[in-house]
Amino acid sequence: MSETVLNQANGPDAPVTAPAEAKKDSALWREIKGIFWVLVAVLLFHSLVAKPFYIPSESMMPGLLKGDRLVVSKYAYGWSWVSPSFHLWPEQKGRLWGSLPKAGDVVIVTPPGLREDYIKRVIGLPGDTVEVRGGRLILNGVPVRQQRLPDRMVPVDDNAPCGVEQFAGRLVQQPGGGFACSLPIVRETLPNGAVYDTVDLGQSIGDDYPPVKVPADHVFLMGDNRDRSADSRFALGPVENGLGGPVPWENIGGRAEFITFSLDGSASWWNPISWLTSLRGGRAGTSLRSGV
Repeated sequence: MSETVLNQANGPDAPVTAPAEAKKDSALWREIKGIFWVLVAVLLFHSLVAKPFYIPSESMMPGLLKGDRLVVSKYAYGWSWVSPSFHLWPEQKGRLWGSLPKAGDVVIVTPPGLREDYIKRVIGLPGDTVEVRGGRLILNGVPVRQQRLPDRMVPVDDNAPCGVEQFAGRLVQQPGGGFACSLPIVRETLPNGAVYDTVDLGQSIGDDYPPVKVPADHVFLMGDNRDRSADSRFALGPVENGLGGPVPWENIGGRAEFITFSLDGSASWWNPISWLTSLRGGRAGTSLRSGV
């Protein structure tokens, strides 16, 4: 009876705001929690399983072009301090369930003392002696087998302009009227059977590197574009931007698996049509494994 009188006193149109506001707050909180757990799941996947990677330079030509997007597996060699996507952990020795990469693997690596990622090829493993003499790679005192291939014509675009600083004298006009970068290709075969193509542009500062024995739990890394790659042959720091010699294995962040898609650099964020027209044909799905 008292409840009926109370409702009548408030009137049939009296607002009932508290329960409605509570429902809105509850729904908003559920949305926030849902978004939070989605972000956590994405970060865990990127840190522990696989993540996308963007090729920012020409150092891994001819196999990888600036503008390529690829998948990097994070579990291939176990996990270390560089595994989290944003490298928030302090540098630590060792790996969890770790294993060394194979010679010929393409890996992402964080240079000692830095927080950015490079992408290079594994050339030397612990115990190997690595030397470069006159541009020729020498492993354990034996020159690596090489085969000179015909020049490779890489179509010129905004992400592969064939600029004079990088590829002087290499710009050629194709029969169809377009332009291409004519790259001299040398195919190398490592002692374990890994096969890959490199670019040899001629004499450069990296063509001679004294013999260095790779220490335990380290790897020696080089770019495939041998004359335009800051890698283990070059010192750390802003001058040479290299890796400072063999790199600790815990600085390896994962193995490059395959190209997902590639962009020629002509896309504009405000023009969705250009997102499609900027796609390079024939690169999606290309494997980056050396076949070993």
